[in-house]
Amino acid sequence: MTVKSDLEKAIAAEQAAMGTYAMFAESTDDPAAKQMFQEMQQDALRHIQMLNGRLNYLSEHNPMYNQSGGQNPQGQQPSSPNQDEPKIIQTQK
Repeated sequence: MTVKSDLEKAIAAEQAAMGTYAMFAESTDDPAAKQMFQEMQQDALRHIQMLNGRLNYLSEHNPMYNQSGGQNPQGQQPSSPNQDEPKIIQTQK
């Protein structure tokens, strides 16, 4: 599993939780419970924003996930986006 897939799963989980909290807030007549669920919904939104920020940073700064067509650190074009293929790194002597 990669960090990118972990972040994507965490975002999906927070989105599901946010929807659940919104549904609970709408379905209760208890003002204290409604407020609590609304606050939890806002917390989930902040979590999503943080996770998306990290995912965007990863996409922009990690050559493994960078899809901008840039060059890898060795100055060569990436050969394949397949993460399961072994990477050959050449060193200078």
